Formats: sequence, C-alpha cells, structure tokens
Amino acid sequence: MAKILLTEDDDAVRAFVGRALTMDGHEIIEAGDGEEGFDCLQEHDGDFDLLLSDIKMPFMDGIELAYTAKAAWPELKILMMTGYAEQRERADPLSRIVIDVVSKPFTLAQIRQRVRDALGTEPLRDAC
Repeated sequence: MAKILLTEDDDAVRAFVGRALTMDGHEIIEAGDGEEGFDCLQEHDGDFDLLLSDIKMPFMDGIELAYTAKAAWPELKILMMTGYAEQRERADPLSRIVIDVVSKPFTLAQIRQRVRDALGTEPLRDAC
C-alpha cells in the first residue's frame, strides 16, 4: 500500500483520517501543521506516495505547504482537505498541482475512496 503524509492541525480529524487510511493498509506519517509536515517531507526526502493536507493550519498553511512540496518533489501527489468554503476558493489556483480538494465533513468511506482515487488504486472489496 501507500506511504501517506497526513498533515492536519485538528487532533480528532487527524486521528479519524489516520485510522481510516490505516484500515486500507497504508503507512501513515502524521504532522500537526504545515511546518511540521514540511519537516517530515525533508526528513523522508519526499519519499511519500501522497501528501494529504488540511488547508487552514497555523504556522504554514496547506496551500504554502503544497507549493513548497511540489517545488521540491514535483512527482508528489497532493490531496487537500478543508471545512471552509473560502479556503476551497483559495485553493483554486492549486488545481495544476493538487489532485483535488475534499470538503469536510466527510465520512470514513468518503475519505478512503478519495485517497484511493488520488493514488489511482482500485476500490477495496469489503470482506464477506
């Protein structure tokens, strides 16, 4: 499965999404804000299959993180999340470098599917 950097400042959302993606067998590295996320990218030399980041965060927001990450690692896939309509509009110029922007709130099934879509993987079959 994929190695995913999850950057989200809300502990509850980060835990929810992390658990959801772990269910699919992904390796999840978590960061609590954009600066910490960029530090993780540098520490792993961009060796992630996907950067899944919130847009609105303290210190370095997700938009700045996306631009900075894409400049350093052009092949990195980026999927953004936001619960704010104005933040989604701010992300419009990112359409050239991010796969999509997922609106919060979302269900466990929705975020799992959006990540599968971003990674270009087949949907998982539920066990009998």
